[in-house]
Amino acid sequence: MRRVDISPRRNWQKRVEEVGLTFHTAGGVAYWNEAACYELTAAQVDELELATNTLHGLCLQAVQHVIDHKLYGRMGIPPHAVPLIERAWEEEPPSIYGRFDLSYDGKTPPRMLEYNADTPTSLLEAAVAQWFWLQDVAPGADQFNSIHERLLAAWAELKPYLRGNVLYFASLDDPEDGMTATYLQDTAHQAGIATEYIRVHDIGWNAGRGEFVDGLMRPMESVFKLYPWEWMVHEEFGEHLGHGATQWIEPAWKMVLSNKGILPVLWELFPKCPYLLPAYFDAAPLAGADHVRKPLLSREGANVTVHAGGRTLADTGGDYGEEGYVYQAYAPLPDFGGHRPVIGSWVIAQEAAGIGIRESGGVVTDNFSRFVPHLFR
Repeated sequence: MRRVDISPRRNWQKRVEEVGLTFHTAGGVAYWNEAACYELTAAQVDELELATNTLHGLCLQAVQHVIDHKLYGRMGIPPHAVPLIERAWEEEPPSIYGRFDLSYDGKTPPRMLEYNADTPTSLLEAAVAQWFWLQDVAPGADQFNSIHERLLAAWAELKPYLRGNVLYFASLDDPEDGMTATYLQDTAHQAGIATEYIRVHDIGWNAGRGEFVDGLMRPMESVFKLYPWEWMVHEEFGEHLGHGATQWIEPAWKMVLSNKGILPVLWELFPKCPYLLPAYFDAAPLAGADHVRKPLLSREGANVTVHAGGRTLADTGGDYGEEGYVYQAYAPLPDFGGHRPVIGSWVIAQEAAGIGIRESGGVVTDNFSRFVPHLFR
């Protein structure tokens, strides 16, 4: 695995906009960075695929463990959300995607940093934008990327099981979330599903009819929501989520997997797994060792503290941490001349489907990290 400096395509902004990536620059700084790429080997791609499939299988076992042993309190999950989780786990409603964040240098086994199983983004970049970049820049090379095709297949397979005549796609009125939700809506449409977009805050609850409705008071029977479950259960309509016939994608049991409390659960269950890092609900087992403190619930690297070499390497700000923290052994990201990549490994319909890479200058990947395409030969 190596990082290679290359020349961006002429008019690269226009090229990525043509495939839907409008969120390519933020604050005058390029978020999409094609002045470099990461080159992997076929063996390294195989290792990432194996690690992803293995980890996903272990995560599903960990969810069952949490449910069986009622570990919700340790994970800061409120009591009123528990019936939602257990009902969704038993009913097995549709689940489309998730993204592991892995530390990987191409030499040692990939290590799981966390699982963005509920509302992962950077999807269009990984599925489409970097694929078209590959066709323009290195058409003779390959890429670990069947994300788009697997999404189409997943929606086609789920189509007979969706409720109602329309699948709604809901997100915040935000450029990145809106772009991701719109892309997913397009893949569902290509699979022959009737779709509509709605802002999350325009979803209503009709008490008389006992159902969720859109702005025209039409029932919303199937909804893909790019909105965290931990936020949904605290919304004004949160008390009604367990009522009515609405089918939510991603399902409520993803509330367990997207919670960083799954990290110490995984370590307790599978301490010999080469892809896992030691993790605990309290700091004592890692006292004196290099470690990272992470909120149970957070986004974009907020409120993360990194202790290594007897000092604090990073202590990011943010508004998270109220529910508590977990403590995970520190796995330094590989350093390619001051660029530190995180592998985002995608799971589509329960199987590894490809990767996207984001890199930062610091030890914590945050919302200023840039997407860099990859290839393998």
